[in-house]
Amino acid sequence: MNANATKPIDAHTSALKPFDSIIERIENFDWTEAAAQLDASGRALLPGLLNEDSCAAIAQAYHDDARYRSRVVMARHGFGRGEYRYFRYPLPDTVQTLRENLYPRLAPIASRWNRQMGVAVDYPPRLDEFLARCHDAGQTRPTPLLLRYGEGDYNCLHQDLYGEHVFPLQVAILLSQPGRDFDGGEFVLTEQRPRMQSRVDVVPLHQGDAVVFAVHQRPVSGVRGHYRVNLRHGVSRLHAGQRHTLGVIFHDAS
Repeated sequence: MNANATKPIDAHTSALKPFDSIIERIENFDWTEAAAQLDASGRALLPGLLNEDSCAAIAQAYHDDARYRSRVVMARHGFGRGEYRYFRYPLPDTVQTLRENLYPRLAPIASRWNRQMGVAVDYPPRLDEFLARCHDAGQTRPTPLLLRYGEGDYNCLHQDLYGEHVFPLQVAILLSQPGRDFDGGEFVLTEQRPRMQSRVDVVPLHQGDAVVFAVHQRPVSGVRGHYRVNLRHGVSRLHAGQRHTLGVIFHDAS
């Protein structure tokens, strides 16, 4: 990582101005285009959501134990190789700002997808309203996480389902720069359509880029209306270096 990244996780606000700079970046994305990308392939790119100093500061905080509720070593559970840590509440300001301000842009897409798939669930316009729904059902543990991969590490294809209430979209932000900090380690999506072999999508990301993608299922238009397809995501094996990713999941865990 950047040798100058010695600041705590929240100090990167000086590089972005105050937190409203993150909000401004989110507001300035073309969300109509993002929705079109999601409808077409189950994922959409948000280039340059965080700048280099921000990425380095977040990654640097991986070892700050007080910020996390748990640590998962993937190999112990058959998830792959590498590890990740779930943040505890209250979330760091940057993570909270991302979560609160991405959610309202994605909630209308998520509600529309459910209607197209025949799922009788709509999502409220604000994150705190949705989290209240989760917490009332016993899903009270925060799910945003920081992932770390080293040489030879990878993440098996999976879905981040943590309870009854699942928000259909999540966001991953690459904090490291391919070709400088690591080689290999591509973000991978697979899609399984009925009676067809799986389709693989390798998503090109640079440091600070975010990808929005389907957690579990998405609607696809067919000759008889919309039908559901199943998606999984993972990370291919790293050949060298170290890779950090910030995962922003909107539903909490039971």
